[in-house]
Amino acid sequence: MWKKEDVKSQAVPENAAGFSTGSPTEPGGSAREASTGLPVSSRASACISQGIRIKGEITGSEDLFIDGPFEGKVNLSNGSLTVGPNGVVKADIFAREVIVRGRVDGKIVGREKIQLWSTGTVAGDLQTERLMIEDGAVLRGRVEIETGKPIDVHAEARSVAAGASKGGVVSASSGSAAN
Repeated sequence: MWKKEDVKSQAVPENAAGFSTGSPTEPGGSAREASTGLPVSSRASACISQGIRIKGEITGSEDLFIDGPFEGKVNLSNGSLTVGPNGVVKADIFAREVIVRGRVDGKIVGREKIQLWSTGTVAGDLQTERLMIEDGAVLRGRVEIETGKPIDVHAEARSVAAGASKGGVVSASSGSAAN
């Protein structure tokens, strides 16, 4: 008589080679997530790991996880790009959302959001609606926040007079601000 346990014992173990088909939120999630403590994008359609080196252009509308070296251009019109903790990306990036846990050299345009995790390093300009930077992250470049709202000329004149940059560009420096 056929039993479910018989078939499972003959099949390849779930955790063979350190991988699992479970999602990161379920028990038995990926071994990479368990070992690093950092979530791997559960929505990522594709993953470029440490052992793969790519030079060229990536275009698409799906989510992508890069955890290895990449050089070129990335254009994910409706997708999310996550640069893993081992990712070294030398590229201009355009995506709906960009999460940086590794290193990126180049301009990043995150239409909706850019996140720099504590392990992230960016050398280049950022352009986005929302920006999240954790303590420990390194950013060398300019930040341009685009809210999609019309610019109030009078409010902009007041902010320029107060020392803010023109055109929605935000300059950050250490120290305290006077009220």
